[in-house]
Amino acid sequence: MATAQSGTGRTVTTRIPARLDRLPWSRWHWSVVIGLGTVWILDGMEVTVVGNIAARLSEPGSGLPITSGEVTGISAALYVTGACLGALFWGRLTDIYGRKKLFLITLAVYLGATALTAVSFDTWWFFLFRFLTGFGIGGEYAAINSAIDELIPAHYRGRVDLLINGSYWLGAVAGALLSIVALNTSIFPADVGWRLTFALGAVLSLVILLVRRHVPESPRWLLIHGRDEEAERIVAGIEERVTADGGKELPPAEDEMTIHQRSRTTFTEIARTVFARYRRRSTLGFALFIGQAFLYNAITFGFGAILTQFFDVPSGNTGYYFAVIAAGNFLGPLLLGKLFDTVGRRVMISGTYVLSGALLFGTAWLFDRGSLTAATMTACWCVVLFFASAGASSAYLTVSEIFPMETRAMSIAFFYAIGTAAGGISGPLLFAELTNTGKVGDTVLAFQIGAGLMVAAGIVAAILAVNAERRSLEDIATPLSAAEPQQAAARP
Repeated sequence: MATAQSGTGRTVTTRIPARLDRLPWSRWHWSVVIGLGTVWILDGMEVTVVGNIAARLSEPGSGLPITSGEVTGISAALYVTGACLGALFWGRLTDIYGRKKLFLITLAVYLGATALTAVSFDTWWFFLFRFLTGFGIGGEYAAINSAIDELIPAHYRGRVDLLINGSYWLGAVAGALLSIVALNTSIFPADVGWRLTFALGAVLSLVILLVRRHVPESPRWLLIHGRDEEAERIVAGIEERVTADGGKELPPAEDEMTIHQRSRTTFTEIARTVFARYRRRSTLGFALFIGQAFLYNAITFGFGAILTQFFDVPSGNTGYYFAVIAAGNFLGPLLLGKLFDTVGRRVMISGTYVLSGALLFGTAWLFDRGSLTAATMTACWCVVLFFASAGASSAYLTVSEIFPMETRAMSIAFFYAIGTAAGGISGPLLFAELTNTGKVGDTVLAFQIGAGLMVAAGIVAAILAVNAERRSLEDIATPLSAAEPQQAAARP
């Protein structure tokens, strides 16, 4: 890979960020959402399908010598490890080489790994490509969230980011329902159905890759990296399309900023920025990611076991219940997202965290009293996750907008890796022991731990959250390359 060096070292004054932020919503913005955001649906489908096919993979005749425990244990751990390492690896490259290069490469890695999982012939092959699938999807989080926040106008950034991150749960619904069909041996042989679920993920990835090729590089990234002429062409082209769609002239962009262009930012500068200059914001990011990770594990890790052990739900029917709570997860960001741009970040982030934690405490109390059935327990989970999903999605939004442009992808990757590790490693170690004992009191304790951490994160957000609604990214966190206006040498 190579990055443009010819323009770096110059100082320019520009209105490009303001021009992007003053755009009205248009069909062009929808193309960005579809091209970049739909991969979360694949992630949700991927994770859900693997959990649901574990029993089938372990059966004789599946074509793979693997146990159910290896699928949900080793395979899941490798996927999580791959996602954490991929986020950090690709996140760094995204800040250096650009958003577009990396959101094409990471999707290609995901596509290839998923396709090769479908043809697994031995356990080691399945494990290897589960790791590489996670490695690709981890990089997607950094590249995609960076690109979306830098292309979407400030007035819509919150709701769009929440909706895109929440679309993971549409994939979860699809995965739950798909697994029911794929595992039906009257439709597909035992050694074919599970392979088709992975093959479908690869096909959908290819379609998204073709659409994504038309999404431009972030003009903000180009501007800082000495490619201001290219940034100007892209923004002018976007403005022409938006004007043609809306049928009226755009208002003038008032704000300008001065940038001292650079080729890359050192690890030392990133660490100093995140842990010294913005340590309160880092504390906020840690709290939000850890809180949502443990709440989700408290509910979802033992989801099937709770339904079968305490409510006698047949194991083959748990997918239907999961589809219901997955729908609740999606509706939260969909219906509450606009409020993050109007009511504001601080109120909505702290409110969704505290409320979801309080509702889970209430669910734990009702469960402990024996007042719930499988249907009412699922309804309670659905309500809890309606608010929790909006809060969890806002965690990704928060860390992508409160740190400077030059560190954005790496910051997203870092906090994503922390949250994913806590949820995928610490969470299962803790909650597996509690939810699998078959004791009501242990499951109640699991709920209370997740609820307590979520409420604590909400309190942290009430104190430390940044009022970022409807503000330019450059206003929320001044770029490290910002220079004094009087130094300007050019004005694209």
